[in-house]
Amino acid sequence: MPSPAPGEVLLRITAVGLCGSDRHQYVEGGIGGEAIERPLVLGHEVGGVIEAGDGAGKHIRDRVAIDPAIPCGTCETCRRGLRHLCPNMRFAGLGQTDGGLQRRLAWPADRMVIVPDGMRDLEVPLLEVLGIGLHALDLASVAPGMRAGVYGSGPVGLVVIRALRAMGVDVVIATDVLPHRLDAAAASGAATTALVDSAGASSPLPEVDVAFECAGEPGSTDDAVRSVAPGGLVLLVGIPETVRASHVAGPARRKELGIRWVRRMADGDLARAVGLVASGRVSLAGLVTATYDLEDAPNAFEALAERRELKIVVTPDPVASR
Repeated sequence: MPSPAPGEVLLRITAVGLCGSDRHQYVEGGIGGEAIERPLVLGHEVGGVIEAGDGAGKHIRDRVAIDPAIPCGTCETCRRGLRHLCPNMRFAGLGQTDGGLQRRLAWPADRMVIVPDGMRDLEVPLLEVLGIGLHALDLASVAPGMRAGVYGSGPVGLVVIRALRAMGVDVVIATDVLPHRLDAAAASGAATTALVDSAGASSPLPEVDVAFECAGEPGSTDDAVRSVAPGGLVLLVGIPETVRASHVAGPARRKELGIRWVRRMADGDLARAVGLVASGRVSLAGLVTATYDLEDAPNAFEALAERRELKIVVTPDPVASR
């Protein structure tokens, strides 16, 4: 049983989403060139109920979603207001910090947000995903009437589509290598979908003003570069499987494109995500397509590795789950 430190609360974990980064660690033994160095509890998309402790406006029995990032708050990067880029950051399920795939977790009270009573426990982990999407939209300076493309329609891509539509942006194209993901992209608001292979699309895709690459694959990045209009912007949201990433240089140079990486979510994005869902502007319904008890987590990770589902959620405390 974890013992909360000063400023922490004890959570009973009700739901944990499995992410593409969890897949990298499960399949590859690490992520971004950083290998797992010790037995590590994964899981950073976490929802739970406070069982003990209070602080930062949180109290026992509050239902919360955690921000998995704990910045140091004192380094130069943090002082510049870029706490989500803190080089000294602790992150749930990464490095030396255990994540949420356990029944209890001690976590800082100021790194979580209270969720509304009407939200299903199974959807709470998706708030972190939506926070990433909102950060990507901020970096893209999206505005109503823009044309966007989403290249890679896994959970992150699907949430980006829904966030774009909520902001009045037309998602003119969504791509993926899996037909069931394209069905979900269309249901999420994409006007057109295209089935591609690992090398990308075999025919030209519609032109867009801004492109969100959400697969971490070279073929997907190439599609984004080729689709975006001259002077446009490509946001790299997906995490590559290798330490190096590549894209077709010719079209990017000739169109003088901006290419920008997206790193997690910034402070305040999780609270914004809660507000958008609570107001009904963004729906998370239909994204969770499989749930597993904690004891069945090995099968959950096999399903994740094979990309059989949209979003997989593990319920460490299934009795408490809604």
